Amino acid sequence: MSESKLLKSGEFLVNEVEANDIFIPEEFNEEQRMIAQTCRDFLEAEVYPKLDDLDKSDRELMKSLLKKTGELGLLGIAVPEEYGGFGQSFITQMLVAETTGAGYSFSVAYMAHCGIGTMPILYYGNEEQRQKYVTRLATGELLGAYCLTEPGAGSDANSGKTNAKLSEDGKHYILNGQKMWITNAGFADTQVVFAKIENDRVLSAFIVESKWPGVVIGPDEHKMGIKGSSTAQIYYNDVKVPVENLLGNRGEGFRIALSILHMGRMKLGANVIGAAKETITQSVRYANERKQFNTQIANFGSIKHKLAEQVIRTFAHESAIYRVSQNIDELITRYKAEGCDYGKAAIDAISHYAVEDAILKVNGSEMLDFVVDEGVQIHGGMGYSAEMNVERGYRDSRINRIFEGTNEINRLLVVDTAIKRSLKGDFNLMGPAEELYTNLDGIKVEMGAAGYFEQKKQLIRNFKKIALLGIFGANKTFAKQFVSEQEVQNNLSNIIMDIYVAESLALRVEKLESRGHASMDIYRSILDVFIFDAASRIRKNAIDAISSFAAEPELGKLIAATERLSAVNPINVKEARRKIADKLIADNVYKF
Repeated sequence: MSESKLLKSGEFLVNEVEANDIFIPEEFNEEQRMIAQTCRDFLEAEVYPKLDDLDKSDRELMKSLLKKTGELGLLGIAVPEEYGGFGQSFITQMLVAETTGAGYSFSVAYMAHCGIGTMPILYYGNEEQRQKYVTRLATGELLGAYCLTEPGAGSDANSGKTNAKLSEDGKHYILNGQKMWITNAGFADTQVVFAKIENDRVLSAFIVESKWPGVVIGPDEHKMGIKGSSTAQIYYNDVKVPVENLLGNRGEGFRIALSILHMGRMKLGANVIGAAKETITQSVRYANERKQFNTQIANFGSIKHKLAEQVIRTFAHESAIYRVSQNIDELITRYKAEGCDYGKAAIDAISHYAVEDAILKVNGSEMLDFVVDEGVQIHGGMGYSAEMNVERGYRDSRINRIFEGTNEINRLLVVDTAIKRSLKGDFNLMGPAEELYTNLDGIKVEMGAAGYFEQKKQLIRNFKKIALLGIFGANKTFAKQFVSEQEVQNNLSNIIMDIYVAESLALRVEKLESRGHASMDIYRSILDVFIFDAASRIRKNAIDAISSFAAEPELGKLIAATERLSAVNPINVKEARRKIADKLIADNVYKF
């Protein structure tokens, strides 16, 4: 990808890239496929046979499984070679996140260790801290946890009460406080703990060893799902933390926490793909086996609709995930060329794509919730039985809308971050938006292109105009009060999410066709249905938003413009979905 095509975060709202400029999963190289296969083999051999035992909150079993992944090198995928890892690209890291996502609660423990348990020290630690901790975290000699949330500080992380005071001799910070909902708490050796030093207004971060006196680990919580994941409270009672274990600078903890959340959101967006594909495979296999009225239920139109929609949403989300993963790899390369070390280059590149991070966290978690819900429905009564893995998948999925910042918080971030990035000068959002808004009667609706993909691009350009009208109108009307108009922000975020996923899907399908991929009729059907459905969702969200801030005669003009810009030609969605479902049914496994 050339630098001119590397869009800034949120810039997709006003600019485009070509299909050849994006990465698609069909381009994984042999090494990447081998790494993914190693992950799948591990799940098959070590995790799936022990799922029931893991769900009994067997801390030692989960710990032993993580140690085994360390022996295979799977804990060091994102860690540079100089610290004992494999230094793989961000795309490869996301592929590993996707593949292990099929591992139920094991994937939560694994991702927590590799991500939020290890990366803060790699990204923000000094050389001594990296050598002491990252090298051992990369091999599984140590296992990690991340301790941010407190009983009174969830989404408002900076309101935490955990405190650190410098000892009289200046050699230690004396840490006191309590953390909750800590993944891997029961067996982690290291903890990245956030606390305020003295009377500071903002957090600092510390590397704490679980074996130190005063660190008290509570019992595992009883949870709806991810039961195999050790989740507990941790108490700090006059814990002596050496001053050299301050992570980053004093007062930098909040920045570290936000940056790591960006990474966590992105990798969760990949993680859910693996879970979705596994659920779809379970669903189609059951549908091909289960008979009612003397025929397999896979032959029923209602079941085909469900199977197809599972595929459409998963395939579309996957397209967006790997599109932005390539952007992050490109930006890491650029930052390293400018002199940044790997840690700073990686976290700055990931954090840069904050708009897309939030989009993919929300879209992915809600996609998986849909897929597992329909998976249970396809299984009927058996789907409600604990005998079936689809029941476990249903329960495990629910946490993803809360993990890494709730979907409510992330929806607000989508709009707010896009606007702030544009005002900072990253790209021109408000200029084109104002131009559209001041010429409501003359808005050009793009239509009539000759080629199939150009027609899709025209529709997506029209959708982008709807987003710009909403953003400008809401800002103009509410001004500084816009931050309090969360319902309107949610409407606009939903529009932006649909645009990014639709565009990513269209680019992927176009690139597939340019590469001579087989069965393009199926992939065009996926794109047709997604854009057709997205148009109605965008129209609804736009009119809801417009009706909340506009008055006549402007209201009528905005609604009329929205109606024109969201117009799509009807398609036979029944036949399109049946094509998709029939391929899935014939394959008897997710193979898209």
